Amino acid sequence: MPDSSDPRLTPARPDLADIRLKGVVAAERYVAGEPARVVVPSTPLRRAPRAEAGLDTEAVMGDAVTVFESRDRFAWVQITRDGYVGYLPEGALGPVDPAPTHRVAALRTFVYPAPDLKRPHLAHLSLGAAFAAEAREGEYWRLARGGYVYAGHAAPLGTVEPDFAATAERLVGTPYLWGGRTSLGLDCSGLVQLCLEMAGRVCPRDADQQERALGTALPPGLDGLQRGDLVFWKGHVGLMLDADRLIHANGHHMAVAVEPLREAVERIAVKSFGAVTSIRRLDPSA
Repeated sequence: MPDSSDPRLTPARPDLADIRLKGVVAAERYVAGEPARVVVPSTPLRRAPRAEAGLDTEAVMGDAVTVFESRDRFAWVQITRDGYVGYLPEGALGPVDPAPTHRVAALRTFVYPAPDLKRPHLAHLSLGAAFAAEAREGEYWRLARGGYVYAGHAAPLGTVEPDFAATAERLVGTPYLWGGRTSLGLDCSGLVQLCLEMAGRVCPRDADQQERALGTALPPGLDGLQRGDLVFWKGHVGLMLDADRLIHANGHHMAVAVEPLREAVERIAVKSFGAVTSIRRLDPSA
């Protein structure tokens, strides 16, 4: 059953809703959504069916979605990965099959028209994007939907990188992008979500959702922290690299940056999000 308590996760409008919400939310009509898959490198999910509408998050190649409506070149969808609801460009979607077999393990890689690094590339794929590999040709995977990806930049689906803090360190310097969750641009919760997903962990999209869903709250204070602890503010999140250093995507540096936690806490308290609301520790066995 879809979540009906959070509008970001609720596929319901006054005129249309997911049929599973019939009797839960009011709508003029209800539909059973159709499965589809993102077939472009990345695509914006917006809060309205307009190119100038705000960016809520991004979907990447291989993401499964449920489509409830397609109209005026936009599809109203729910992303399977984290339940987010919004509008994607209709042209970003294709059939749900073939299902992905591999995902990009490098920060980013190129799609070529042939298994030849000298050929002009067709597109780039970001860390975590997934594709169906049809066959191996030398050092490249031939993609079922066309094109070739260097095999050394990919890993079989299900391969995990358990040290999610190490993944975050690889992303230092990535520009800050509100709503971003690719290696070309990230926001604070997008960084955390991407790194946890690469570690095989389910993670909500936004900081407030992550604070409610992830880990166990530690006692108040900044002492005794360890690698992988998550530090939350109202509207912001960062990840500890050790007892003293925080890594986070932030608007102050306009990038993913590492800085002493206490310096960040002092600045953020005055200039942006206020005081730390909680620090949470993830179960290492999860």
